[in-house]
Formats: sequence, C-alpha cells, structure tokens
Amino acid sequence: MSTLMKIYGTPLALLTDLYQLTMAQGYWKTGRAEQEAVFHMFFRKNPFQGGFTIAAGLEYVLNYLNQFRFTLDDIDYLSVLEGNDGRPLFAKEFLDYLSKLELRCDLDAVPEGTVVFPHEPLVRVKGPILQCQILETALLNIVNYQTLIATKSARICAATGGEPVLEFGLRRAQGIDGALAASRAAYIGGCAATSNVLAGKLFDIPVKGTHAHSWVMSFNDELSAFEEYATAMPNNCVFLVDTYDTLDGVRNAIQVGLRLRESGHEMVGIRLDSGDLAYLSIEARQLLDQAGFSNASIVASNDLDEGIITSLKEQGAKIAVWGVGTKLVTAYDQPALGGVYKLGAIQNEEGRWEPKVKLSEQAIKTSTPGILQVRRFRNGEGAIADMIYNELNMNSLNTVMVDPLDPTRHRHFEKDLVGDDLLIPIVRKGDTVHDCEPLTAIRERVQQQLGLFHAGIRRHVKPHQYPVGLEEELHQLKTEWILRARQPQSK
Repeated sequence: MSTLMKIYGTPLALLTDLYQLTMAQGYWKTGRAEQEAVFHMFFRKNPFQGGFTIAAGLEYVLNYLNQFRFTLDDIDYLSVLEGNDGRPLFAKEFLDYLSKLELRCDLDAVPEGTVVFPHEPLVRVKGPILQCQILETALLNIVNYQTLIATKSARICAATGGEPVLEFGLRRAQGIDGALAASRAAYIGGCAATSNVLAGKLFDIPVKGTHAHSWVMSFNDELSAFEEYATAMPNNCVFLVDTYDTLDGVRNAIQVGLRLRESGHEMVGIRLDSGDLAYLSIEARQLLDQAGFSNASIVASNDLDEGIITSLKEQGAKIAVWGVGTKLVTAYDQPALGGVYKLGAIQNEEGRWEPKVKLSEQAIKTSTPGILQVRRFRNGEGAIADMIYNELNMNSLNTVMVDPLDPTRHRHFEKDLVGDDLLIPIVRKGDTVHDCEPLTAIRERVQQQLGLFHAGIRRHVKPHQYPVGLEEELHQLKTEWILRARQPQSK
C-alpha cells in the first residue's frame, strides 16, 4: 500500500483548485478534452537566495497518480456545487465523464535528489489537455513543498560540515501533512534522523529523541530526574541540561553518567536548548572531557538554521549533533518555492505540435515554448552547464547556449562533451514505468549530485551562479513566438 493510501485511505482527485475543474468542463464542452498537450513544472529562483535546489516529492506524485480517480462521494459533492445563478455548476453528463476518467498521461521527471536550477523543468506532463490540467494543483502542492524542504535540509547539513542533523520539527510543522512530508524531505536533504515516529514508520527513517524539560520539572531536583531517566532508559541517555543552571546540569549529568558506566551502560551525551550555545558547549565539553566522557556528544537545539550553525562553528562551538526544527520544516526564511506549471505545446487538428508561450511584463515570468528537456554537460571535473532544449528539434541540436535573461551571453560546447538528459520516463499512458526508489538511495544521490558542482553553489551568501540556458534554436523559437504573441490580437 502506498504512503498516501496509508495516510488517507482514499484517492485524492479533489485535491485541486476549483478552476481546474471548471476549465476541464470547458475543454469537455468544446470537444477538446482529448487534445494532446504538454505542460512543464519549473521554478524561477533558487530558494533561500541560494545557489542550488534539490528536487523531491516524486514518490508522492506517483502515489497520487496511481490512485487517481473520482469516487462516487466526489461526484456527489461536485453535483451540489452551484454557479452564480443558483443552478448546478457542473453538468450531469460531465460528472458522468469524470466518474469514468482514467489517466492516460505521460510523465517525465528528474529523479528525486537531483540538483536542479531555475527555469529547468522538474516535471513534464503530456496527454489529453483536460487530464493534464486537472493534475496541475496536486503536482505543484507536492513537489513545491518537498523540494523546498529538501533544499533547506541540504543547506543546513552543509553548514554542519558532515556532523549529524536531527529533524525535530513535528510540533512546529504546518499540520500533519506538512510534518510527514517535511520529515521525508529533510531526510532526503541529509538529515540523519527525525523525532517524528509516524514518519519513521512510514518512510523507514531513523528516529531519535531524548526527554523534555517537563521530565526534569516533574521531580524535586534535576539530579533525581536524571537518575530516574537513566533507570528507565539506560540505553538512551542524552540529558537535557538547561532546565535550571546549564553547567550545573552538565555536572549532574556527569554524576549519573558515572553510575550508568558502573552498571554497564554509557551516557550518550547532553543536550543544550537555550543560552549562549557557543560558550556553553565549550564549557560543557571541558567538564565532560575532564570527567572521562570524551565520547559523550553535545547535542544543540534552539531555533537553529544554516546561518546560526555557521556562526556557532566560527565561534568554536563544541557541538557534535544539531537538532533543527522550526526553521527547517517551515522553511522559515522562504515559506514557498514558487514553482509554476505552464503549457508548452499543444497538438493541432493536423497532429502537429504548436509551441505556446505565456508573456509577462517581467522577462523572468515569460515561459519557454516547446516540449522541453534538460541536458547537463560534464567534463572530467564535474558538471559545467545545463542546456534546456526542445525535443521537437532534437535532430539539429546546436552546441550554443543562450542565457534566457541576457541573450547577449552565449556559451559554446564542444561537440564531444558528455551530456546527460535529466528528465526520465516515469509514467506512460497512465502506467508507472519507473518504480519508487529507496529513500536511502535518494539521500545518497543528493550528496553525489552536490559533489558534481563547484563548491561555490553551496555558499550561503552570494553563491556561485551555475550556468543554465536555452539551446540556441530554442531561444530563437521563443523569441519568434514572443514577437507573434505581442502582435495585436484579432479574431
């Protein structure tokens, strides 16, 4: 059973915006429901003012597609919706059509854990336009959020320099859905474990946890609290030492740690959750080392993110494990990726593909026409540039790439340069052709992928801008269709 079925127990066809269904009825009424179309999902800027993004959410997408159908309850609900005139919003015949609808779309996507960049399609959907349209909202909802959190996690894990990060965000997450998806995406991005036990069960993520201040406060004194916790959980002793005086708490933890050792167990470490984490961790490390607990870890939490972690490390903090919650699972400094889903081409009555372009007063918001693919070029040192090209023009691909935001900037590639296409077949005519991967494999891909790029893309401040552009003929096609679209519209 898929993860979404375990959580919801029902298909999620109604997880969509109303206008997707009103447009669907429009396509159906005008006889265009089966007209073939291609849509692309992409984003326009790397999140967190960063230099890279980590694609995530594909397993949820497959779960959603494999279970897609309108149930009788769904149809009954839609049948009572009313238009502005008080009459049914949807025709009975259209609802009958929806009740029998079976997806026949193709879906291509970059594998989860792939490093991606602005304007590159993460997902490409091809099929009957009515079906492609209905899928838009759910795909954006799933991929936008998990991609955002996986990217935040990768940034935080990069800041620790390889020291483990524990995701502690369940209580601050945006609801149950947000908590589960965040735990999954955070693990993909590099977190070592989660406090979320349900996520641990659903996704096979390691779970970690200690005790709360309330445990300590429920006893007459801190030492008794630590002693009783050690008796109850001798193989899980990470003591939270800042309920009262932090350094006194460390000394109490040491006392209990010595007694644990006498009974054949070992104190795992201590946790700091407030105060000057740099100073306190240095002082705590000295106390632990002097008492013979050099292997005891210092875990730190307290609204951490990549910026604070970087600062703490620069101050010489002796923290070995980082517990990150609120600012990870809520993507605190940028709560949305901003991914969009745009029509790239549509098939006319003669069976030919017609490019489609969406204009804007802002160049960054003008879409790219065609059936798009991304080719990543590599040399012996790693990835050097990504070129977006039109699959309808594969036989005459150019070796010149144009910057989409500055057409005066060109990049020339040697013809024998190695290139890999990022979008791979996932679904064909509604059937899955690429199985979901283990989360551990996706997590490993993130690190392998990041290793392909210049280290500057991982910089938190003014990162290196990796080159991404349009194949020259695609750039010319886009320019041509922009000029056409800017002509006065006439019937």
